[in-house]
Amino acid sequence: MEKSSEKSNGVAAARSPMALMGSARNGNEEEENTSMRTAETMLRLVPMALGVAALVVMLKDSQSNEFGSVSYSDLGAFRYLVHANGICAGYSLLSAVIAAVPRPSTMPRAWTFFLLDQILTYLILGAAAVSTEVLYLANKGDSAITWSAACGSFAGFCHKATTSVIITFVAVLCYVVLSLVSSYRLFTKFDAPVNYTSKTIETTVFHC
Repeated sequence: MEKSSEKSNGVAAARSPMALMGSARNGNEEEENTSMRTAETMLRLVPMALGVAALVVMLKDSQSNEFGSVSYSDLGAFRYLVHANGICAGYSLLSAVIAAVPRPSTMPRAWTFFLLDQILTYLILGAAAVSTEVLYLANKGDSAITWSAACGSFAGFCHKATTSVIITFVAVLCYVVLSLVSSYRLFTKFDAPVNYTSKTIETTVFHC
């Protein structure tokens, strides 16, 4: 009985370092996951603040003088920019809240983040690109379509619109980083949802 108890104590003593190493490894993984979750949450909150800032600047963009009056609502590209920034800001807040909740990563969640990050990136990129084109025409004009430069008469309006577009492009950069992070997280942990089976191609040789 004494020998068996000594053996059990020896086995427990031999296993205890491995158990300690396993618990330490699990603790390091939990700390790493927590830090990554915090970093992703902050990264998702940044474009929310940028989108709200760009939206507010554009909403307040209007000017009246002896040449007339102009407002952002007069141009479809600027209205699109406002809507795109509002949608992206709302999505950023919602995704940040979801990313902050400690839960295991699953394939549906990873694919949802990946697809929505891609869609929102192209949405806000398109809004920034179209607004940039309108600003270029407002500054330079286009003689081919008899579009005169308007920023000479409405400089304040153009300055605010330019500020809003610049902020939007910074938000685009944030969404590009988020798209890379979500794609990396998806394709390093999970396989593609469709399994492609290899098919052999049989060729028939006809002899004359």
